[in-house]
Amino acid sequence: MTMFSDEETTGAWIGRIWRPGIGPSVVTLRDGKLVDITSRSAPTARDVLEMDDPVAHVRNSEGEAIGFPDADRGASEQSDGLSWLAPCDLQAVKACGVTFAQSMVERVIEEQAAGDPTKADVVRSRVHKIVGNSLNEIVAGSEKATQVKQELVAEGLWSQYLEVGIGPDAEVFSKAQPLSSVGTGAEIGLHPVSTWNNPEPEIVLAVNSKGACQGATLGNDVNLRDVEGRSALLLPMAKDNNASCAIGPMIRLFDETYSMDDVRSAELNLHVEGEDGFVLEGWSLMSEISRDPLDLIAQVIGRHHQYPDGFVLFLGTLFAPIEDRDEPGQGFTHKLGDQVTISSKGLGVLQNTVRLSTECPPWEFGLADLMRNLAARNLV
Repeated sequence: MTMFSDEETTGAWIGRIWRPGIGPSVVTLRDGKLVDITSRSAPTARDVLEMDDPVAHVRNSEGEAIGFPDADRGASEQSDGLSWLAPCDLQAVKACGVTFAQSMVERVIEEQAAGDPTKADVVRSRVHKIVGNSLNEIVAGSEKATQVKQELVAEGLWSQYLEVGIGPDAEVFSKAQPLSSVGTGAEIGLHPVSTWNNPEPEIVLAVNSKGACQGATLGNDVNLRDVEGRSALLLPMAKDNNASCAIGPMIRLFDETYSMDDVRSAELNLHVEGEDGFVLEGWSLMSEISRDPLDLIAQVIGRHHQYPDGFVLFLGTLFAPIEDRDEPGQGFTHKLGDQVTISSKGLGVLQNTVRLSTECPPWEFGLADLMRNLAARNLV
């Protein structure tokens, strides 16, 4: 599959690859070619995003033209060839949950079913009978949202998920540690205890230490529905495991060709194809998000919390698959070997293969390793 369309290559991009014998390198796209622009002035993606004009930097910096990594190559520091890494490095990896009405209702169903997929259909019918589509037009934190909350409490259906979905405060959690995210072509990991899980295709914003959004990319916030459904206090176990966070292929910087308005109107497409022949198609419309992306950024960074290396922020997903894959009433869950493809016009294609987190390449290249590598290359 082609990772970028011809139109997309005209944008301003920043990414990271692993170069055997060298290490992690900062790259950009120029005239359809991948160019290594790693330098002493900007040895990391974080450094580029902290610049006043990162677009000018990626367009004008001297660099070395190199070949593209094999799109099907598992991205890993142990690779003997070029491989994609997640385009972020030193940044914190944050994520927003329950930002779409449909996925909010599914989180309520998970909670009511206590993580048991066999009970989900019964709970879903009850919830939809009471709620229906009445949540779609509600602005989070508004008077109407408060009224709906009171109605749901009266029906015994109020939930912590509805609180963060239509209440004044968004759900923001730490999805992964810096440098632990995987890039396109990599294997993505499921915790071995999970039997009910799904991909979450999302747009991911790249935000610098001043709170300015510099660009966007794609992400897969792999979710364990059974684990989180048992208890919201198990969210770290449901969300942060080896190779459970995929980001890429590259960050498209905001310029005259792509902006936050493009993020607001974006459509994300999801294609899951299993070794059993099962195919799942889905999409997520950013126009249906309950909170504006800039409002979500403001809830993450400010006087209450600083990020000196910036952060990347998953914006949440509309997608919550309920199609039966095996037995009736069981709904959808991943199987090992599933090929997950997430795409959005203007942001390229993110593709990964589902494995157990215990079988994916272990995360071994951390911050200390990065600093030693850059020092040995006289970049810091």
